[in-house]
Amino acid sequence: MSFADLGVSRPVAGALAKRGISAPFAVQKLVIEDVLDGRDVLVQSPTGSGKTLAFGAPLVDLIEAGDRRPAALILVPTRELAVQIVDELHDVATARALSIAPVYGGVGLERQAKRAARAHIVVATPGRLEDLLQRRAFVLDHVRVLVIDEADRMLDMGFKPAVDRIVARTPRERQTLFFSATLEAAAGKVARAYTRDARRHVHEPVREDRGEVEHRFVHLTHEAKLDALVKELRDSERGRTLVFVRTKRGADRLVKRLRAKDVEAVAMHGDKSQRQRENALARFERGEVMTLVATDVAARGIDVPDVVRVFNYDAPEDRAAYVHRIGRTGRAGRTGTGISFVLADEVKEMRRIAKALGLEFGAGRTEGGAPKPRRDEEKRSGRPHKDAGKRHTGGDAEKRVTDGPRRKRRRRRKRKPAATPAG
Repeated sequence: MSFADLGVSRPVAGALAKRGISAPFAVQKLVIEDVLDGRDVLVQSPTGSGKTLAFGAPLVDLIEAGDRRPAALILVPTRELAVQIVDELHDVATARALSIAPVYGGVGLERQAKRAARAHIVVATPGRLEDLLQRRAFVLDHVRVLVIDEADRMLDMGFKPAVDRIVARTPRERQTLFFSATLEAAAGKVARAYTRDARRHVHEPVREDRGEVEHRFVHLTHEAKLDALVKELRDSERGRTLVFVRTKRGADRLVKRLRAKDVEAVAMHGDKSQRQRENALARFERGEVMTLVATDVAARGIDVPDVVRVFNYDAPEDRAAYVHRIGRTGRAGRTGTGISFVLADEVKEMRRIAKALGLEFGAGRTEGGAPKPRRDEEKRSGRPHKDAGKRHTGGDAEKRVTDGPRRKRRRRRKRKPAATPAG
């Protein structure tokens, strides 16, 4: 099956063919025909599955160059994802004489506002879009197609009130395309509120696709983490590597420590300016730097080809964070490796994550030489033993040493004569 078989126009199919894209991915086969038919859709699909073209390819066929602008709005949670979508759809939009513009924070507002006001398609983060709408840079009265991408992530980041306000500004008769990693719980409730008579599509990778990523859990001490990472990164033949840490300061600190050991790396996190972040990502994509150290801001919305390894240098917060971090490798049918460093106090949580995902967690001693933690008492109860940390001298000696001085002070107070009332 080709894109033309799904109903995509000849200009759009031709633009994709020039980029070597001829056969649609599974999620694109599921969605494109419904979108072209004007249907609302609810799509559950993981990152890296081809969602951008699933909504982007038919979207540009639904809009005409003469339509009032903006005619389409794509809402995304992060500026990185906004930039990525604009890059992905630029050629197909141009093939239909359409313009596309990103809207996100961290860059000059006026220039961005002017460009967005002239664009047929606006790809925006909620915060900056609301800023522009309040300044009356443009209106959403003419939006015919609304796309909400990475909806579950949008909710996780607390954007629901802003998204509600933005959606309320669009026409009621719009077509809505809702994409999320899950359509359950809060995401499902929001999806139903935003759409009408929507077609629901669930795309889950087949088991063979999941097998293309090797998962490794390395037990080590905190002191051994840096050396273990350096040893892996010095093998330049391994290819592009993403290293995830918890904090912004941690990302910068790790880059400095890697450079001190002659391993070139760049950091990417929320305290970097937009230009710095784009420059770091561009150097990583071009292969000038093979290691990108990032916080979870990069866990979604960045699709860098040929990332062969992902390191959880710091443990992920939960199962979802693990999935989205490791999801940066093994994309589009490629193989990859996810490596998680596991400290003593992280064993229980990482074992739980691995079990939930059907992964083999492994056991044994750490690379730092210390035995795998967990005393027998802690293993049974989940709490430290009641006598943990005490010095034992036998019998009640410890109690006698502790209580003795207190009894002596009480005896002294009893022997002290009472004061004689004055007068």
